[in-house]
Amino acid sequence: MKKHIIIAGVPRAGKSTVAQKIAHQLGYQHISMDSVIAGIEKTFPETGIDTGAEGDSRENLKFISSKMGPFIKAMMDSGEYEECDYGMVIDIFQLLPEDYVKYINADICDIYYFITSDVTAEQRFQILKEFDTPDDYTYFHSDERNFNDCVDIVNLSKMLKEQCDRFDLPYFETARDREEILKKFMDELK
Repeated sequence: MKKHIIIAGVPRAGKSTVAQKIAHQLGYQHISMDSVIAGIEKTFPETGIDTGAEGDSRENLKFISSKMGPFIKAMMDSGEYEECDYGMVIDIFQLLPEDYVKYINADICDIYYFITSDVTAEQRFQILKEFDTPDDYTYFHSDERNFNDCVDIVNLSKMLKEQCDRFDLPYFETARDREEILKKFMDELK
């Protein structure tokens, strides 16, 4: 097992669920980059990071990823985990395969992407409605907002899939049979 593991991909594809299970099973430190990015966004506006920016979600993802790649590299290069028997498991939406390849040392860190590119936005929205609970942030959003987010999620998933194929990185489609796919992934990771 490598020192660090990144679980990346689109929202509501199973990233946090898998990252928490890995952290529990392996004794790794779980870091949810959503909180870190929110802190950077609010404290250091000069970075230009704006997760809610209007406009092209693909371009916003590319911009944030270009900042998060070097940031995660710095976390891994800090020496914080060198004497430890464990490392980090990071879950993050905003890290593209091209930035993983560019910035992260694959000798010490594996990455796995979780996406939902093999459904339409309408199908993705129906899946969201079926499984949404009060524990999910989307539960309190309007149907219109959730549908628009589903359009983005499917489009961003297709971009991630294309980049994963280009850089030969593993990805898992979780729009259908999510629980079975996540279980299989965890079994294979052992």
